[in-house]
Amino acid sequence: MKILFAAASFSSEMSGVQRHAFNVVRCLLSRPDVTSVTVVMAPWQRELVRSSGLQSGPRLRFHFAEMHNTSLSRILWFYRDLPTLARELGVEVVHVGYPAPLDTRSFPCPVVVTLHDLYPYEIPSNFGLLKGLFNRLLLRQCLCAADAIACVSETTLLRLGHYIPPEVQQVARRIYNCVEPGLVYAPQTSLPGWSGEPFLLCVAQHRRNKNIPFLIRVFQHLQCSKGFAPATRLIIVGISGPETRSILKTIRRSGLENFIFLRQGLSESELHWCYRNCEAVITPSTIEGFGLPVVEALMAGCRVVCSDIPAFREFGGNACHYVSLDANAEAAFAEAILEELRAPRPLPLSVPELAAPIIAGQYVRLYRDLLAAAITNKDVVFPSHHSAAHIGRHSS
Repeated sequence: MKILFAAASFSSEMSGVQRHAFNVVRCLLSRPDVTSVTVVMAPWQRELVRSSGLQSGPRLRFHFAEMHNTSLSRILWFYRDLPTLARELGVEVVHVGYPAPLDTRSFPCPVVVTLHDLYPYEIPSNFGLLKGLFNRLLLRQCLCAADAIACVSETTLLRLGHYIPPEVQQVARRIYNCVEPGLVYAPQTSLPGWSGEPFLLCVAQHRRNKNIPFLIRVFQHLQCSKGFAPATRLIIVGISGPETRSILKTIRRSGLENFIFLRQGLSESELHWCYRNCEAVITPSTIEGFGLPVVEALMAGCRVVCSDIPAFREFGGNACHYVSLDANAEAAFAEAILEELRAPRPLPLSVPELAAPIIAGQYVRLYRDLLAAAITNKDVVFPSHHSAAHIGRHSS
């Protein structure tokens, strides 16, 4: 089976979308029935590919698409040029790593899209008013066009039904992100600029739903709390975004510029060093699609204090310390962190349903189902066919 995985995005730094793409590729390459995987990245992501640990070889190829780093250029590439590339490579399935505009009638094969979240509907302030509306339209177009939608959590799959037609939801299924202990326990390294101080860790892009200004106020509350080590730092790992200015302003107002550090561009080894060495992982998000940092933290044996939201409950079970985001949330989060810091560090948590063999098998079954549906559809004449569900949606 020949797969084309499209993962080109705006960021030249590692983010959740890129980590998902590389993890899916690792999963697929573990299957002998996957004969080749071509991964499409943007020209400004060459260093990102080098830091991923993936090496080109007989079964893996990286293709750097010709595009500019603007929204319009990326949209046009996905809509116009991706089908052409799929035809040129003769692939059997195209997998798009996040929602992007798709002209699926131009593809010679089925198209799968990974759905990480529904932020354009649920928290449009992540993007701003006009961009939020545009992203909502883009998301809907993509989901209605794709042959299959792979939701990264049960939470995302269940919420999907609130925003798209029932016939579109029928082509969605839940396939978790791949997370394995082998990826968590990376080789020993250290964090640049760290001098041995204890630190709390938050792994989050600078977006509204990550609630980082709230976390900074919680940390400020902790600095005045009895029993909290005054030398403790707060390290926030994540790429910049719409909330960066607000975050920097909140840090200045707190007067804790020497105690709060923003980091981006960390390698996998550096990130997992942070998990192994932090005092606790703090994730106060208002909404999430999966919650990868929570899962990785639990698998690394971290103390975890997080907001009480469905995506975190789905994987955290009783292993996390959940805090409701109510009127007293700042004080409640601070108290929960102090309570966790007094407790022993927990043992690493095993989450076998996120293992590579399981996830790889689910993706390959999805691809085979699409190809089988195409073969039984007599109206399709492409060498690799669209599914019956897709043809039904676009024939009207």
